Amino acid sequence: MNTAALGAAAPTLPARPLHWRHLCGGLLLLLAWDASGWDLTLARHFGSLRGFAARDSWWASTLLHDGGRLLGWALLALLALAALREGDAARRVERWRWLVVTVLCLLLVPALKTLSHTSCPWSLAEFGGVARYVSHWQWGGDDGPGHCFPSGHAVTAFAFLTQYFQWRRTDPARARGWLAAVLGAGLLFGLAQLARGAHFPSHTLWSAWLCWACCAAAAALRAATGAGDRHAARGVDAQPVERLSQR
Repeated sequence: MNTAALGAAAPTLPARPLHWRHLCGGLLLLLAWDASGWDLTLARHFGSLRGFAARDSWWASTLLHDGGRLLGWALLALLALAALREGDAARRVERWRWLVVTVLCLLLVPALKTLSHTSCPWSLAEFGGVARYVSHWQWGGDDGPGHCFPSGHAVTAFAFLTQYFQWRRTDPARARGWLAAVLGAGLLFGLAQLARGAHFPSHTLWSAWLCWACCAAAAALRAATGAGDRHAARGVDAQPVERLSQR
């Protein structure tokens, strides 16, 4: 049997759009949120002049902050182990590609925080601190310590949006599961940080947008260079074809 013919007949999945419309739509929604002033409105539900009651609480600080960070590192280690051991060489390379993008997401947001003049809610005078409330796009500073935008803790979850992009063509059900779990965890982490006074909602939402943008850019680069596309789009294992060719 002709192996080349079988390979040519193997079904392929059409390339999907990289959700640039979603990225642009999300950007517009985020800018509208920034202009709304709802950050401060929501923070007032959790904090007062005496500070934030949940700042050192078990559920927000220990479980969702410290525990969430440990969960993120454990998941990263498990994905690295899977990239080393599971699947054929091409699949392992694909796993490593997206693992690298995950690490880049984990590094990007903390790097941006070092450049930010925005202080955390618990540093605002309204909540017992010294800083003024100003937009995080105002580079003049707020008279506080700064370095609080975007949310570094939320990226512990949102960095794993890479798994949605990795599986969305070859295993859509798995991709949707990853997407739901990552978005759910990220928003839960963001709620905990809001209750603690560590971040405004916009800080969490911008972290999600930045991670999505990194993933979309990585997918676009991968599609443009064709790296790994033949294996990912083919969606079939070459070994059955080889066995058929030997009959």
